[in-house]
Amino acid sequence: MAMSNRQAEQLAWQRLTPKQKRGLLALKDNATIIDGRIYDKSGNDQTHRAELVVNTTESQREALQAIDDLTEHEIENGHFVFAFFESCKTMGDQYPSLTQPDLARLMFVGTYTGYRSGRLQHDNGRIIDKKALESMVGISRNKFREFYRKLIDEDILREVNGELFVNPSVFYRGPVSEIQYEIDEYRHTRLFRKTVRELYAKYTGRATTQLAIIYTVLPFLNFDTNVVCFNPQEHNEDEIKPMNLENLAALLGYKDTHKLKRALDSVKIDGQPVFWLPHNVHDKRQRRIIVNPRVVFAGKAESLRAIKVLFN
Repeated sequence: MAMSNRQAEQLAWQRLTPKQKRGLLALKDNATIIDGRIYDKSGNDQTHRAELVVNTTESQREALQAIDDLTEHEIENGHFVFAFFESCKTMGDQYPSLTQPDLARLMFVGTYTGYRSGRLQHDNGRIIDKKALESMVGISRNKFREFYRKLIDEDILREVNGELFVNPSVFYRGPVSEIQYEIDEYRHTRLFRKTVRELYAKYTGRATTQLAIIYTVLPFLNFDTNVVCFNPQEHNEDEIKPMNLENLAALLGYKDTHKLKRALDSVKIDGQPVFWLPHNVHDKRQRRIIVNPRVVFAGKAESLRAIKVLFN
């Protein structure tokens, strides 16, 4: 069994000679700390003899570990952009002119939202103008022209002096408190940039429609569990009402539930499914839908650990 830090410190203290113990106690009483280094009363650097530590409670240590876990997850998946949406309102209702492939393209474009500025730009700050955006999206000129017009008409993009800016009530990077739009009616979640971009590069052509499902389920996603459900704002897990495939198929306009299942099963990132479809324990004929937190996640670190296990 591994020894705790406190046990190791006690053992090290017990092994010191009486003279060494007196020396360390004297250092403790007379030490001066400058820039994290420890000096005795004569000004000699004694950092090699003692270590400066911050005492924390068990709950504080657990909170710090939780923050570290979430931060590590964010870094691994390329950090995130906030995606905003109206709860329990389909994306088709929110953006009537956008097709399923359009929604997948929009999700991809949103990952290039600039920090605080909302300007479309690469991670190195290089500006993405209309011509560069056409090249990135990777569709024909005529299709792009139509797609671009829809983004402007839906007030998703705005062009100012040749630069493109994303409506912050659609995608935003930075402190949400700084958004100057009225967003009280919206919910938001983290959409991980690296994962979305890799998926977009992989699922091209007709397969782009499959990616749109990621974006279209956001209004029905419970943040604590990543389960697609009817009451996504419910925090009591016992009260969550999950959707089954038939429910989701009806919402997304799929006449064939099996076709939706095939689409969900086919989307993978690094060999992991983006959608996990476990059987309903009360009815084996039905399946639930859980979204991989590598793509989208807005819950707490404790929930993240539990959900990630399902996809390992």
